[in-house]
Amino acid sequence: MSTLGNARTSGDNAKRLAVGTIALGTATLGYAVGIERRRWTLRTAELPVLAPGTRPFTILHVSDLHMLPGHQSKQRWVAALGELEPDLVVNTGDNLSHRTAVPSVLRALGPLLNRPGLFVFGSNDYYAPKPKNPARYLMPLGKKKRIHGNQLPWRDLRAAFLEHGWTDLTHVRHTVDVGGRAVFAAGVDDPHLRRDRYSDIAGPADATAAVRLGVTHSPEPRVLDTFAADGYDLVLAGHTHGGQLRLPGYGALVTNCELDRTRARGASRWGADMWLHVSAGLGTSPYAPARFACPPEASLLTLVPRGSGTTDPRKPARRKTGKPVR
Repeated sequence: MSTLGNARTSGDNAKRLAVGTIALGTATLGYAVGIERRRWTLRTAELPVLAPGTRPFTILHVSDLHMLPGHQSKQRWVAALGELEPDLVVNTGDNLSHRTAVPSVLRALGPLLNRPGLFVFGSNDYYAPKPKNPARYLMPLGKKKRIHGNQLPWRDLRAAFLEHGWTDLTHVRHTVDVGGRAVFAAGVDDPHLRRDRYSDIAGPADATAAVRLGVTHSPEPRVLDTFAADGYDLVLAGHTHGGQLRLPGYGALVTNCELDRTRARGASRWGADMWLHVSAGLGTSPYAPARFACPPEASLLTLVPRGSGTTDPRKPARRKTGKPVR
């Protein structure tokens, strides 16, 4: 074959590769935006944090709803979680994405508000999201300039939660009765905004409680270390969206905090005696409405006695829903 023929063949191959790459990228983006971000998933885990011989109980961990008024399928799916009848509900923040979304959040959480509940808020309860260059999420945290939107009606949401009997754990230590057993819990305001004041709740956790529970929106290691030092059994957090975009075989690209990316979602040990559970959350920023290899999730955690046989703490269990609508 002539040199000219070789050049043409090479050029044709390059064009086919370029077209194939563009088609694959377009299909992946279409799936991430149109399908996966509404593939509602229930993740289950057993965490061995109770005293031997103790009866198990369940915690429903809900985080990062990022609710807009039009998110109807999300509202229906979250409301259906009430059928699980968890012993305790823990909400780790970022409920809002719009100033008129409080009624939508309450519709979604309505059946769960009748259960014992604990909550803290995140940055997107206080401030509306703003358009940002998605590449910012790949930048080192120290080089990111924080951009806040308009204030959101978090006080209205807080008042509604309190009216239904949920407890605001923001810089509070509190004991809640769960089926006749004392759960000692404490929380901090959003460490991502550096609003946390752990000194307000510092001190050993109640050693007589059935379980000692820490709650934070962003799982910053400096906060996790202090919970562990004070003797907490389990800390619940959100914020990371599980990485939001994950690569099969690699996992999360980023966590948007100081937590290492291998802990971006699910359960892991933190130190010798404490467990950490990070929810991948149920939403996204309206300006980055895509998820890949990381479906939106809530988590049903079953607390069991230490030393008992447990299932894989990262095992997902998907709830079937109808065709995603919005």
